[in-house]
Amino acid sequence: MSIIEAVNVSKCFGEVEAVKDITLRISNGEFFGLFGPNGAGKTTLFRMLTGQLDPDSGKITTAGFSHRDAVGIKRAIGIIPEVETPPTFLTAREYLELTCRIRGVDAVRERVDAWLEFFEMDGKEDVLCRDLSKGQRQKVMLASGFIHEPRVLILDEPFINLDPIYQRRVRDYLMELVDEGRTIFMCTHILEIAERLCTRVAVINEGRLVEEGTIDQMRAAEGENLEDIFMRLVQGG
Repeated sequence: MSIIEAVNVSKCFGEVEAVKDITLRISNGEFFGLFGPNGAGKTTLFRMLTGQLDPDSGKITTAGFSHRDAVGIKRAIGIIPEVETPPTFLTAREYLELTCRIRGVDAVRERVDAWLEFFEMDGKEDVLCRDLSKGQRQKVMLASGFIHEPRVLILDEPFINLDPIYQRRVRDYLMELVDEGRTIFMCTHILEIAERLCTRVAVINEGRLVEEGTIDQMRAAEGENLEDIFMRLVQGG
């Protein structure tokens, strides 16, 4: 059963066709990775899957909700956008508490304390987000996406600005979620991490889906890794 489905989806911005007739089906419990060069259409597809943008044609269903029900999608999933940062006028603790209240979850203090501890934000939880480092702001954004324990996570560059210690900590946490049967859709340029995590992957280029499958299925030669596959598909390398 597909928990994320895009069928014949296209999106244009003026004369630029950013996404061209893409069909993707992601099953419950998958860790699915989407990769492509800059400008390939990843962010546009991400925004459509998360209810932030309507397709011009085709249909999308995310966590049981049609793309026409953007509020339903946003309530059901966890989202980590690539460039978004927490509100500058709130502290880390205030932002996480606000997220919990918007999400309608219980045990707010316990949840917030647990995620501040997970990311070792001791001494920083009451600092305004504008005064946090890029890495600390990314930790707050990750915590806000995880804190309500969604069944579906849609992540755009979740490892950006994290040092190797926290990349590994987040990677291990995501693997635990998939082991529990949750679904993760991830866009990232860090192919080494993605190769360890993803059960299935797809490559997009110039708005079109070039190829999808498991890494083993996509290998053209023995020993080819995900970076090799990516370069071959988008550059002929």
